[in-house]
Amino acid sequence: MSENEPVDDVDPRLWADPATTYDKVAPAYAAAFLHELDHKPFDREILTRFAAATRRGSHTGHPVCDLGCGPGHIGAFLAAHGVDAVGIDLSAGMVEQARLAHPAMTFSQGNMTALTLPDETFTGIVCFYALIHVPRSQVPTALLEMARVLVRGGALLVAVHGGRGTLHADEMAGQPADLDVTLFSLAELCELIQRAGFVIVEAGGRSPYEPEHPTERLYVWATTGP
Repeated sequence: MSENEPVDDVDPRLWADPATTYDKVAPAYAAAFLHELDHKPFDREILTRFAAATRRGSHTGHPVCDLGCGPGHIGAFLAAHGVDAVGIDLSAGMVEQARLAHPAMTFSQGNMTALTLPDETFTGIVCFYALIHVPRSQVPTALLEMARVLVRGGALLVAVHGGRGTLHADEMAGQPADLDVTLFSLAELCELIQRAGFVIVEAGGRSPYEPEHPTERLYVWATTGP
């Protein structure tokens, strides 16, 4: 991403629609990021542990959802570790790329702030760098939706960019873009997740890898309780 310096939060009424950009850049994005986990040992390690924790539950009719799935590589990693995984993305273009890359998996279009799914649909949700495209004022709504569609005792794993305020990106995967990005502190992200009714299991971060944009990466693993 090519970004400007962080600024105060953007008025939600002026928030750039992420689906518009991701629909346009979907093929280039998939080409750039489909294999990004090959170069991210921290992400592979935590996803492997998440797979182990959710594998059994995913085979009871309550799969794990890769929410904001992009080209589906996170869900596919879980599936390769024995998890029954599905993907949801706001962008129809990204859903198309995910289906092309992973034809054995199920992907659908959906909005994480208003999921058209029954309560207790999933045993787990992994949401990597998708919550950042929700205005801060709507993040609580998205997290409440995640809690609603998780089974009791279900697991949530969220990854975001660390920082303050918002960024605006005018390039993505070498293509013109119009994207707003919400940045979080770890304390704020944990508080938002707890307010949605989750219990924090672990929370931490890592420095960016060499090819990544220079923001700290934050990870929170939580559950809906026993």
